[in-house]
Amino acid sequence: GVVEACLLHMLKRRAAGFLRTDKVAALFTKVGKSCAIAGDVCKKVQELQQQVESRKNQPNGQEPLKRQGSTTSKTPVLTPQAIKHIWVRTALIEKVLDKIVQYIVDNCSKYYEKEALLADPVCGPILASLLVGPCALEYTKLKTADHYWTDPSADELVQRHRIHGAHGRQDSPSKRPALGIRKRHSSGSAADDRFAASAREYVESLHQNSRTHLLYGKNNVLVQPKDDLEAIPGYLSLHQSADSLTLKWTPNQLMNGTLGDSE
Repeated sequence: GVVEACLLHMLKRRAAGFLRTDKVAALFTKVGKSCAIAGDVCKKVQELQQQVESRKNQPNGQEPLKRQGSTTSKTPVLTPQAIKHIWVRTALIEKVLDKIVQYIVDNCSKYYEKEALLADPVCGPILASLLVGPCALEYTKLKTADHYWTDPSADELVQRHRIHGAHGRQDSPSKRPALGIRKRHSSGSAADDRFAASAREYVESLHQNSRTHLLYGKNNVLVQPKDDLEAIPGYLSLHQSADSLTLKWTPNQLMNGTLGDSE
């Protein structure tokens, strides 16, 4: 939507089309006549629109029967928001939106007034440059709420690491290796370095997941569980999700895998 607003800013009437209500479609169509990349996007969008229309006209219950056992790809299910921005969205998924915007910037006099955003010698190239990053991403597997996974408990992650590490260590078969990171002066072998790196990854994963953002983290934060017990150092982290803030704390002993039989 933001990209469309930039594309429509002070667009010439001839470029927008006098009678067309979808000015973005008119712009892409006109640009596609002289830009091959935009022309390919126009063909792709027209195919998607035809598929969406055929899906609307298909009586309920018939399409699953018609496509059952078919090896062809299914008609894409586009949300109303995706259909609304189908031109920019398609160019983004095809990873050519930045190239199309750059072409428009280079030929801005054909499509825009002099005061337009894309006709500005600074703002126009900046917009095209900002779109390089999003166009480098893969949008083939978009994550939805039902695909979110939650963190296992810290103890479970430590147990997994101990079991995994037992296969690569033969010096103590009866005792599972601890998660602790060994100092370099004790043993400088490559195996120990890999073990330490793997341990660090597991420690970091204790407070990371796909649906929360880590806002703050600090090690060696003291917590006193009871009045008669001494304070225990641990790792404290603050996370933000869609509807709440969560504070997590894990004892250093558990993080290092040296808890043993301690209570």
